[in-house]
Amino acid sequence: MMFRLSLICLLTALLFSCTEQKEISKPNIIFILADDLGYGELGFLGQEYIKTPNIDALASKGMLFSDHYSGAPVCAPARCILMSGQHAGHAEIRGNDEWGQRGPVWDYEKVFKDSSLEGQRPVSDTFMTVAAYLKESGYATGVFGKWGLGAPGTIGVPNEQGFDRFFGYNCQRQAHNLYPAHLWSDKEKVYLDNALVDPKTKLDSLADIYDPESYALFTQNIYGPDTIHQEALKFLDEHKEESFFMYYASPLPHLPLQAPAEEVEKYNSVFGEEEPYTGDKAYFPCRYPKATYAAMISILDQQVGEIVEALEEAGIADNTVIFFSSDNGPTYLGGVEFEFFESSAPFANGYGRTKGFVHEGGIRVPLIAYWPGKIEGGKVSDHPSAFYDFLPTACELAGLPKPDHVDGISMLSSLMGEEQEAHDYIYWEFPSYNGQQALRMGRWKAVRKDLKEGKMDIALFDLTKDTLEANDLASEYPELIDSIQRIMRAEHIPAVNERFMIEALGDK
Repeated sequence: MMFRLSLICLLTALLFSCTEQKEISKPNIIFILADDLGYGELGFLGQEYIKTPNIDALASKGMLFSDHYSGAPVCAPARCILMSGQHAGHAEIRGNDEWGQRGPVWDYEKVFKDSSLEGQRPVSDTFMTVAAYLKESGYATGVFGKWGLGAPGTIGVPNEQGFDRFFGYNCQRQAHNLYPAHLWSDKEKVYLDNALVDPKTKLDSLADIYDPESYALFTQNIYGPDTIHQEALKFLDEHKEESFFMYYASPLPHLPLQAPAEEVEKYNSVFGEEEPYTGDKAYFPCRYPKATYAAMISILDQQVGEIVEALEEAGIADNTVIFFSSDNGPTYLGGVEFEFFESSAPFANGYGRTKGFVHEGGIRVPLIAYWPGKIEGGKVSDHPSAFYDFLPTACELAGLPKPDHVDGISMLSSLMGEEQEAHDYIYWEFPSYNGQQALRMGRWKAVRKDLKEGKMDIALFDLTKDTLEANDLASEYPELIDSIQRIMRAEHIPAVNERFMIEALGDK
């Protein structure tokens, strides 16, 4: 009897021990992608006004990649490159394409009534996302936030691209309202308790622009980022007993300037009385533009903290790798006071240098990697890297081979503090804003602009001395320019979509 009792006690102890110390063999992977967040808009990178304690904590406990780049300076191509592991010279989506051949895709009311007008042109049926590879390896996969890689009813929706679960905005145009009238739950349209408000809506001509009540239409009942966040937390809870990949594609802090009043009030005392933004240039008007923009970033920060807290409460934080980045540099539109916030510091600010452009302010983005007990905290890596490195990194984390067609290099060695294979160069091309190319090679940054005007001149900058890209050294290094020209020619394959073609690069 005593032996049986001892055996039962031993087995019970073992059972509880296994439960408490359970570690899934393949680590969970979370990629948190901010939207239009500038390099200088985080506390640990020097932001003085906007409070980001949770993201700052990720950086202090994890590793910062100081020389990390988006795949493109705008939304859809950046996300395509992140998901596919291919750079912009090979990727299917190289610019934003609203697929206008379908009809009035910019008519907000018509799109709301007819989902066939919603969403972007889809990726092809041969496209393979990082989620598709991880799902084949046994991962549960979910995406929460903004998609932008394929309209409802097409092969491009998340559930056809390797994701078991999707909740959020299918269409990036619809994300131009943070109090949306609908979102998507997998392939089902979910209506929210918000009125349909066209993003072009302005203040009434008789409204008092200093009265907060004049702006009531733009702050409604259900804040989209909150609803999306709650679905993401549900996903974490439902899959805490298995390996999972979560792509958290937040719509914050992309315009318009919208946030719950109680969050804005937290910053009203910081900025004091503000001149309103009346929406005369783009997006919704806003009574307190500085306070609202700061609140949007702080809401994202709170959500990052709640994700970490959920992992800790579930006992799986030590088996979860979190990546945090932004899809491109900050905007220059819609009431955002980028000069006040120094949004792209230490890089050049404003139109022509940030979002939409291949200068550092448009494509250099923070990357934090956090993995308790595995990644040494407080480290900074100057290893040049880009969005197309994420897919091979995730595959190596999952024990999968690197797919043959990708351009990226796994960064796992850097994460583990080991010697890291380096890129010979990092390449970009962007057909919009008059056509651009760029190359990062060691300390050198090469930029071509106005390709659609037939201009093929290359500007050359030494980033170790010139982060503002102000001093063109091309005339002093003709042999280097010749080498860069050859690389740019070799890395471009003709775009299939004519919207992405650049005639100067040989596309027809």
